[in-house]
Amino acid sequence: MTLVMNKDWAILQGAFLQAEKLSLPSSLSTIQKADWSRVGHPVLSAIVEICGQDLGASPSATTIKWIKNVVCVVWLKLLSRENGEDLDVAWKENHFFGLQNSLPEVNIVVLLELVKSLAAGRTFASFLLHLPKHQVASQLQRLVQHIRSCPTTEDDVTLLFQVWWELWRGREKENVTGENNIQTLFAKQYACLSSSSSSLSTQAAKRLKLSPLELPSSSNPDVLHILFHALEYIKDHVSTTDVCLQALSVSLDALYKTFLIDQVVVLPPKEKVHYLSEVVSIAEMNSEKVSPELVVEAYRDLCACHTPSHFQPSLLTPGEALKIITELAQFWQSNGLLKVCDNTHPSYSAFKLKQSVKRVLTALQKADVSETIKILDEETRKNILRGVLESMAFPSVECTPEVNTKVAAVIITQRLDDYQNFAALFACEKSWAACDEYWMDCLEKNQSAFQECHTLIRLTSTLMSKLDGNNSNVSQCRKLMKVVSDIFSALSFEDKNRVLTAMLRLSTRGFFGGSVPTAVVEGFQQELNMAFNCIIQGGGGAAASQGNLNTAVSLVARVAFQNPEAALRSCCHSAIFNKGASAFIVKILQKLPGLRVQEEQIEETRCNEEEMEKFSIDERKDVLTGSSLLCRGLQEIIKTKLLSSSEKEQFLKFVGLLMMPVMTVEGEDVKQSFLLPQEVVNIFVLPNLSTSGPTVSDLELSLQLLHTALSVDVPDMDNTPHWVLDCSPFPLLYVLSQLHNQTLRCWEQPPMSAIHMETKELLVSLLTTLGQVLSKEVAAAPSSWSRALFWLYNKMETLDWTVRFHIKSVWGDHFKNEVPSSLLTVCDLPEQEWSGLDLPLYGQGTGLVAWMECCSISDSLQTTMLLHLSVDQGRPDDVTMFSKGLLVALTQILPSCSISQWSRLLGVLTELITSGRLHVPFSLEYVDYLPLLDLKKFSCELRMSVLLLRVFQLLCGSSCSQWLTTGGWEHVGRLYAHAVREMMTSLKAKLPLISTAASPCPTAQASGHLNPSSRSLTMPADSQTDKQEVRRPLKSNESQMGEELKTIPSQEVLFVLSQLFCHVQHVQVMMPGGQCEPLFLSSLEILSHYEAIMAAFPDSSSPLESDNTRHFFSTITDNLDNEEMKAVLQQKISQLVSSAA
Repeated sequence: MTLVMNKDWAILQGAFLQAEKLSLPSSLSTIQKADWSRVGHPVLSAIVEICGQDLGASPSATTIKWIKNVVCVVWLKLLSRENGEDLDVAWKENHFFGLQNSLPEVNIVVLLELVKSLAAGRTFASFLLHLPKHQVASQLQRLVQHIRSCPTTEDDVTLLFQVWWELWRGREKENVTGENNIQTLFAKQYACLSSSSSSLSTQAAKRLKLSPLELPSSSNPDVLHILFHALEYIKDHVSTTDVCLQALSVSLDALYKTFLIDQVVVLPPKEKVHYLSEVVSIAEMNSEKVSPELVVEAYRDLCACHTPSHFQPSLLTPGEALKIITELAQFWQSNGLLKVCDNTHPSYSAFKLKQSVKRVLTALQKADVSETIKILDEETRKNILRGVLESMAFPSVECTPEVNTKVAAVIITQRLDDYQNFAALFACEKSWAACDEYWMDCLEKNQSAFQECHTLIRLTSTLMSKLDGNNSNVSQCRKLMKVVSDIFSALSFEDKNRVLTAMLRLSTRGFFGGSVPTAVVEGFQQELNMAFNCIIQGGGGAAASQGNLNTAVSLVARVAFQNPEAALRSCCHSAIFNKGASAFIVKILQKLPGLRVQEEQIEETRCNEEEMEKFSIDERKDVLTGSSLLCRGLQEIIKTKLLSSSEKEQFLKFVGLLMMPVMTVEGEDVKQSFLLPQEVVNIFVLPNLSTSGPTVSDLELSLQLLHTALSVDVPDMDNTPHWVLDCSPFPLLYVLSQLHNQTLRCWEQPPMSAIHMETKELLVSLLTTLGQVLSKEVAAAPSSWSRALFWLYNKMETLDWTVRFHIKSVWGDHFKNEVPSSLLTVCDLPEQEWSGLDLPLYGQGTGLVAWMECCSISDSLQTTMLLHLSVDQGRPDDVTMFSKGLLVALTQILPSCSISQWSRLLGVLTELITSGRLHVPFSLEYVDYLPLLDLKKFSCELRMSVLLLRVFQLLCGSSCSQWLTTGGWEHVGRLYAHAVREMMTSLKAKLPLISTAASPCPTAQASGHLNPSSRSLTMPADSQTDKQEVRRPLKSNESQMGEELKTIPSQEVLFVLSQLFCHVQHVQVMMPGGQCEPLFLSSLEILSHYEAIMAAFPDSSSPLESDNTRHFFSTITDNLDNEEMKAVLQQKISQLVSSAA
């Protein structure tokens, strides 16, 4: 920054030259103090001309800057003359060289008189503060000498106090550029000049001619010593009350800052605001213009008064300083200068003095400080100060909330020290918020000042109270909510979550917990809808980008801040009723853990008691956690909406993902769930688990939720009980067992249970999983759970005996395996582990029923039952009786089997057939002649098919046909179709096929009977998939072609498929209604596979044989009652044409 000559400086240059002429025969470098009134007029007139009429009490920033430049140049001009500046160096390095040399030589009188005339004491002090402390002392000595020289006026005294107080206020916070930078340049140039002549301070001391006691050494300067002794000298020149008050106030503050405090005294923001409001009120009472600058200066004064001085005394003692002050106070009081204040026009100087006296007296009461001031008449000095305080009789100043609001707004707007705490105070003072115009204006213009968590939380509470105060101004309500929401939106995700957590503590409905105008509510609802529409339409799918996710999180956070309950309700609705959106909504919520406040976090996030007292009971009565709000939204959907199956899937997926633990804070290893599994179980499952209360859909959804919760991979915590212990686990086990027990009677007439058979699988899984979890807890502390175990075991006595095996892991070896006594007659079980029960339903001859029920319960029990089965294969009668009994037993338990149980029983039947313990004679009732085929490899499938046919002949017979309801017949049809698929899978494994496109057919290559191109087959839509893959044998190695052709059992497979088709058709015709869709689909699958084999192995069926087969199949199918099914099957049968044709 280099100052250059311009028009204004040319005017000033001319003024100085004119002043030089007026000083003749002397010069500006030699004039005395008394001469300034004669020669200084041109300079002052020029400055007035340059600055206009802006040299009053409140000069503009431009004027202040220009005056600083003038003082700086004149001062450096003086220093360059006194230190003999080297011009060859100066014109290169001195930024002020051009302006300095445009002025005539001056002395200290010109500088200080110019400063005094311009009331630039603060400017002079600001330059001093940039100098080393010993240089400050040197320049102060020169100032004091000038003030003491004749004539000494009250303006000299005022200048001294201006400089003094500005020194004690310290340097202002500087910007890197602008007018504040000129002091730094001045200090650098001053240092250059001082280094060229070290005699400056010595010469100044000689000119001052202080007494030895008054003169501080240059190595240990004492600024306070200089100022206090100068004060003693000028006491006779104080002639007005205002200057007298200033002198006492400044000296007392200097005493306090230098001797009575050693660190910054921190005042509460509210106390600071009260002080500044009094200052503003005094200005208003004196008809002064209240400007932000007034508040800024008063605030600087207040902060300075409570900050230790950076000038350390070396000569002056605290006792001496106190003595000087009290003697001056007595002197001026005796002269009538300490007058009583005018109540209508209170003096700011009197107000400052009152505060200064209070501070000093309070500090002097401290023991350690009293020991510091060791003077004999200390108490007398205190009494003098008290007398000064009493004599002032300063009137109390009323500070209105409006004034407080204005003051705080200025501090925040100007970003003064500690403005963040003022913003926090501004946010929570509800009386200030009543000043709508000023309060709102400050919030709008200073949003960044309120972007602190605790500040925004307080502001939110105040806004809620303001909205609830019957505020009918819709425009203002909307504006307030927008401003506060904008402040929230500017926070980081981490801070947003903290604020959301606090908002949940305040009110679950946010700003809408009270009586908000309807138009405002409608406006928020539009914003809410728009936010979620943007989320769903803007890429709320699984492949959403990180940018989309962050945007969505910000949108949800903003509306959640305004109304957490409504936002979470919309999250639930969007996740469940928008396909594919559930995972994206979960990602959003996982980014907002502030909406998931668990109970253990309440103490950490709850507002402190002082703040909570500010909230009304209505604001605090509905303190729910965020997850509870989410559960409430989910419950509302369940109770008010009839969910489709896909929506239920979305619901389960949504809740399941919410229960998955994730890292919510980067860098931390701790994973947390948005919804705790125990919370889901306690809210959605336990209330709905009743054997009679809920509907089927409620119950099934609850069970699926329980299964989802138990499937969540919760990290194991050392010495931490499993979460399921918070969900009444033993009663839960018992209720699940009751529900499972009801599935055993689901086909009774009338139905005794509202539970579908499909739910049985889920119940078994739940019992097993829950039992395994509890078994670990019981094993860890057996004595703690013994009572609960006996309670559960006794309760289970009222249920079917099979239920206990599903939770066998819970009691382990505490109890024997209890089974019907009839089971022990067909199975040799060890007595130390098994015991019999006399059950009414299991009389003589029911042993195989109980045995098969055991086989269906679990794989381990199946193995045990097969291992200990008592069948003497050496006695044909035993095998025959066993086979007949097993047929009857299988017929009895078939309807009560689930798919998994039925699969186990099919495995048991396969094992019994292959081991020879089960005899199933195979009759050729569907063929007219015995085929010359080797069916030994397929004997198991054929016998299994015949066995199942016999079972259904019994089940559909007159003695059993009334057992089942319509749903029961559909269930057994599905079980039979499952068995057919199992047999088909076995057949496909024995004759594997691959696509014709993969490899050529060995049979075709060997015989030449197969056309290389596959024929197009016409079939119903149900079987198009089968048509697309015409199968071929796997092996194609030409060297083994001949041997493979002899061993490929294609004709045998076709024969087995024909028998299987006949059996399926037979069963479908026998079943009531004859419209079992699973069996119809099984028939189509058989025909499709039959066709594929015929195409892959043309020699497996001649044209005559295929024609006979089509005729035979059509005849069988003609027995179906359902014309549509019959037509589809007939069309499929018509396509069974041999490729050999």
